[in-house]
Amino acid sequence: MRMVIPQWQDRVSPVFDVAANLLLIDVEESREIGRQEVALPATNDPARRAHQVAQLQASILICGAISWPLETALNAAGVQVISQICGQVNDVIQSFLIGDLANDAFRMPGCCRRRRFRGGRGGGCSRENEPQRAGERGTRQRRMHRHRREL
Repeated sequence: MRMVIPQWQDRVSPVFDVAANLLLIDVEESREIGRQEVALPATNDPARRAHQVAQLQASILICGAISWPLETALNAAGVQVISQICGQVNDVIQSFLIGDLANDAFRMPGCCRRRRFRGGRGGGCSRENEPQRAGERGTRQRRMHRHRREL
């Protein structure tokens, strides 16, 4: 398996969409067997950025924030995205290898525990992938509407 992590100053880059450097990590049997740094050409096109990552034969991308169009393009290209991760790259890699990446220590500030939905498309913390409970959005909207009437 090959995973990629955008890096900046030995940390996970805060925003993947504009990351310039990737760290490629080859993993076998939960052990790192090699790593390589790769410069990523700048582009504003999510499909092109997804293609760049897919050409590296990556199966997993661990990153900080990522735009919804780019995450969708990466998923369509067969790359699993684990987003809203922050911290020292080596710590993140080790935590991933032992299956402890869900640890709150690696969660980006402001990241929710449950995945939030924006207009039904998804977004927010994509690490939890917990589906929205039936009626949750409508209930919140009714509460907000009731609150506005009371004002």
